[in-house]
Amino acid sequence: MTDHASGLERLSLNTKTTNSWTLAEAVDGAARAGIPALGLWRDRVHEAGVEKAAKLVRDAGLRVSSLCRGGFLTASDPAGIADALADNRRAIDEAAILGTDALVMVVGGLPEGDVDLAGARGRVAERLAELAPYAQAAGVKLVLEALHPMYVADRAVISTLGQALDLAAPHPVDAVAVVVDTFHVFWDPDLAAQVDRAGAEGRMAAYQVCDFNLPIPADALLARGMMGDGVIDFASITRMVAAAGYTGDVEVEIFNDAVWAADPDEVLATMTQRYRDLVLPHL
Repeated sequence: MTDHASGLERLSLNTKTTNSWTLAEAVDGAARAGIPALGLWRDRVHEAGVEKAAKLVRDAGLRVSSLCRGGFLTASDPAGIADALADNRRAIDEAAILGTDALVMVVGGLPEGDVDLAGARGRVAERLAELAPYAQAAGVKLVLEALHPMYVADRAVISTLGQALDLAAPHPVDAVAVVVDTFHVFWDPDLAAQVDRAGAEGRMAAYQVCDFNLPIPADALLARGMMGDGVIDFASITRMVAAAGYTGDVEVEIFNDAVWAADPDEVLATMTQRYRDLVLPHL
């Protein structure tokens, strides 16, 4: 159980941060470290089984801050569109069973051979219009994640918080929302205004933190580092998020070979201390 005098009441461990752990191990490790929430990736949920995963978290006295991930909505062929819609409906159902209202959406990159970014973004908007009513009925938000521009071709055709908010705008706030992920948006000169906008529109559903490490490795996904190891100003971004009215969990999501190779309990010890030093004072 969590020690509520510890300052960790809003901290969440994303299961990718301790990538070698099974879901059961992550639940046990988080509980030992006094971390009250988990951000779950669907691979770990599927390994355990959705119902069992929900019970594991619940029985440990923890909560699920988000489910990663839905999305990949840019297919242009009928079979690809149907597959994406079916998988996202399954992900919405899983989020509801797990007790989280946040399904993080990585919207997808360009289909093979396609160079039309505007067209791909239009297809994302079309798929969201089909999925939003289903999500709303399930009590789940489709939480759009803007990814760093280096991923625009292969992972997400939306690169800024402003683009994510524009896509969310036609939909009810309890159906489509956004996440602020420090790794992906720290560079944006318009970030402060867009975080303010997200708060004013009631669409900020999640806050994910990790650092941006240099040099960028060959697999750019693995540049996600421990807070304090890279170039991100967590104080400024966290103050923006707090000023915009966000009171939810702060989820640490790290993709990094050195972190993954380390002892997971030591990773959690470092993570909780860096959170206390770099993020918590500014919430």
